[in-house]
Amino acid sequence: MAISSSSAYHLVFCLLVTLLIPLPSHAADPDPLQDFCVADLNSTLSINGFPCKPLSQVTSEDFFFSGLAKEGDTNNVFGSIVTPGSVSFFPGVNTLGISMNRVDFAPGGVNVPHSHPLATETGVVIKGRLLVGFVSTSNVFYSKVLTPGQVFVIPRGLVHFQKNVGNGKAQTFTAFNSQNPGVNLLPRTLFASKPPIPNDVLTKAFQVEDYVVDSIKSKLAA
Repeated sequence: MAISSSSAYHLVFCLLVTLLIPLPSHAADPDPLQDFCVADLNSTLSINGFPCKPLSQVTSEDFFFSGLAKEGDTNNVFGSIVTPGSVSFFPGVNTLGISMNRVDFAPGGVNVPHSHPLATETGVVIKGRLLVGFVSTSNVFYSKVLTPGQVFVIPRGLVHFQKNVGNGKAQTFTAFNSQNPGVNLLPRTLFASKPPIPNDVLTKAFQVEDYVVDSIKSKLAA
């Protein structure tokens, strides 16, 4: 069936309007509807995030956070420690779609393979030499050794890690496009969940004997 000239112009106009309409934001969190919403961490309300503290109770201190200024204690089995600056620790970022972490590494320390299901991550190396790597959903491993001032990005939800490959301590600051990026630490997720994943599932998945799974579980439970 032939299309009239006016109908054709109308169709083209509709297509152009569709293409020119601003696309929705791709931020991990929804856009705020007010200047700020300092989190009320003591609220008993259960919502997707935190309710706002009454404006009359908001102070300048709500918008400043010194928690990332101090080096973390890396005396643990992994030789690294994450100091979070998410909404649970820095209420001022509530509804703003951002947060930060500090990660400190002892020599040889590893920020073990993990993922952030709720946010994309970017980071800058402050001190030392870090091997940073992630694995895509196509099972391709991307990595590079970074030195101070160099930046990395980890796409949302992908498994990644950092390892200190230098001779001394290392440090990085990371930022997320969510007030609460979430984290799944693979070793603890798989071998230290509560209640535990059945051994027969893990022995099948990793093609190992039962005693190997028990050994890993006992080490991570310590």
